[in-house]
Amino acid sequence: MFIDDTIAAIATAPGEGGIGIIRISGPEACDIAEEIFVSMSGKKIKEYPARTLIYGYIADGEKRIDEVLVAFMKGPNSYTAEDVIEINCHGGFLSVKKILELVFKKGARPAEAGEFTKRAFLNGRIDLSQAEAVIDVINAKTDKAHEVAETQLEGSLSKKIRDFRDKVTELLAQVEVAIDYPEEDIEFIAYSTLEEKTAELLEEIKELYSTADSGKIFREGLKTVIVGKPNVGKSSLLNRILGENRAIVTDIPGTTRDVIEEFVNIRGIPLKIVDTAGIRETDDVVEKIGVEKSKASFDSADLVIMMADSSRELSDEDMEILEMIQGKEVIMLLNKIDLEQKLDEEVIKKYVNEDNIIKISALQNEGIDKIHDKIESMVYKGDIRSTSDVVITNTRHKDALYNAMKSAEDASSAIADRMPLDFVEVDLKNIWDYLGHINGDTVTEDLLDNIFHNFCIGK
Repeated sequence: MFIDDTIAAIATAPGEGGIGIIRISGPEACDIAEEIFVSMSGKKIKEYPARTLIYGYIADGEKRIDEVLVAFMKGPNSYTAEDVIEINCHGGFLSVKKILELVFKKGARPAEAGEFTKRAFLNGRIDLSQAEAVIDVINAKTDKAHEVAETQLEGSLSKKIRDFRDKVTELLAQVEVAIDYPEEDIEFIAYSTLEEKTAELLEEIKELYSTADSGKIFREGLKTVIVGKPNVGKSSLLNRILGENRAIVTDIPGTTRDVIEEFVNIRGIPLKIVDTAGIRETDDVVEKIGVEKSKASFDSADLVIMMADSSRELSDEDMEILEMIQGKEVIMLLNKIDLEQKLDEEVIKKYVNEDNIIKISALQNEGIDKIHDKIESMVYKGDIRSTSDVVITNTRHKDALYNAMKSAEDASSAIADRMPLDFVEVDLKNIWDYLGHINGDTVTEDLLDNIFHNFCIGK
């Protein structure tokens, strides 16, 4: 990738649509557009004020390709902070393809995945956390996820990390003065001041870090697996949650042979909900494969919803699953409460927290709201709504914050033990570096490539 190249890509989704957009960015963007665009007024693109939509058509020599609107955004006041041309043509595969090929013919090269946003970062228009928020906005599946992503795109996390790093810089300055000028007898003053300020910084980092688990759910969704033996009502529950007959429901055990995955929005929380084949011993080859896939999905789940038939006594299959859920976040559903109850709840309570046991009737749609209440309370855990608008949603950010937090703890311990300030200096520099991983100040080229590789081409 060469940042002085001029790049181009289709910025709209493939397929038919009202419009298609070809984006060009780089030093030759306007010159390339001038070669292929004919304004209806006869004027050149640069003769119009920047950000004006200019009506005309794209032509390859004498051959007219499509009627278009062209916008020119002069750098640095553009998305990439470079000269940017956007050509709005008719939507559809052929129009955008022909115009893009013509742009390449005139000297632009194909943009790599995420290269427009990467250039915005490298040119200093946004930092790395804001760049990553772009893809979060695109991929958001609920209003809350979109709100969190937009907040980060506006720079809320960036500002918080800058504030942290400014505080670390201030502490480092005091430490380095004490190290460089020991004859001034200010070491004791530095220790007493450092102890208080480092403790404050550590608490602030911990507070932000505490939002990471819930924030990650907004970004990636909560992988929720419905498990239970055959014919306890798993597919009926999935249909109730989705509000449609997505899964086949019959009285025949083993009807669900495969894993069914759907995204659902529960009170702003994106759930990647998985209905699995009933777990039991079986000689059916197809069903046996489904059972194995069920167990694999169970192992990687963030939340397990176990269902049992309350109109029957616990079976060996039920007990096997209860053993499997140990150590997992579990909601236990006792289904079919519309029938006579025969299940011994006291046995269930030995494996599952009583507060997480909910009685429902998937058939009669009873108790479904209680499941929503429980999922909401387990995700938020009382902290997301009460904290500031800054939430950690990215696993990479979480790891960097964790390392910064551990370094802050090491610094606090070193100060409390009155160790030489050289040790404290090392810990403070580590905090500064780890925080820099989040906004991109101390990031490597390999990591940048990995991050932007996950973007779509054209963004």
